[in-house]
Amino acid sequence: MKTTTTAPNYRGYRFPPEIISHAVWLYFRFSLSFRDVEELLAQRGIVVTYETVRQWCLKFGQTYANELRRRRPRCGDKWHLDEVFLTIRGQRHYLWRAVDQDGNVLDILVQSRRNTHAAKRFFRKLLKGLQYVPRVIITDKLKSYGAAKREILPGVEHRQHKGLNNRAENSHQPTRLREKKMRRFKSARQAQRFLSTFGPISQHFQPRRHRSRVLGNIVLFYKPDSRPETRVTETKTAA
Repeated sequence: MKTTTTAPNYRGYRFPPEIISHAVWLYFRFSLSFRDVEELLAQRGIVVTYETVRQWCLKFGQTYANELRRRRPRCGDKWHLDEVFLTIRGQRHYLWRAVDQDGNVLDILVQSRRNTHAAKRFFRKLLKGLQYVPRVIITDKLKSYGAAKREILPGVEHRQHKGLNNRAENSHQPTRLREKKMRRFKSARQAQRFLSTFGPISQHFQPRRHRSRVLGNIVLFYKPDSRPETRVTETKTAA
């Protein structure tokens, strides 16, 4: 994936990069508020205000996310696309999201509509960021996908079925949790900025099962007149 990245510039900051990056990681990795991060850092003897944590997240969050995108291997060739509504200041917006067959979030886009023009815009954003064409795309039965696909991806197989798109629909759950914690997004720009950073950082520290080559199975072996013995057996999975 081709992503423009620049090295973080910590010049002029009183705290070292390790503390700044740790605070940003806490906020995007866990369902925490800025005040929660302030309290966690205070427990370790680091006195900063929640406003400082907010500025760190705005300044460095996207930079960290871009670097993680650049380092990750190429994603799958089966794309699941879906959209979910967001209520922002009483108006309905739509969060467009694409994931591959392993659940990796490919990209997101917040738009005010879900018509053919919006679908084309999302397809172009996907292709520009990923730099490769999928083998197959899976969507629900929204007609905008079919119209946009015929123009932008004419040679790609398109499967439209509600039951096949559960992977994309499940990927919206972390967004709903953070939206509730943040008491909804304040603007479409804020939602786009937060979610484009939240996805890569949180998912990087939650590796999927396909990334694990060995799974540990914990088995209890009971012996007469003794405490149960715990053993860990390794089961190799297909790469």
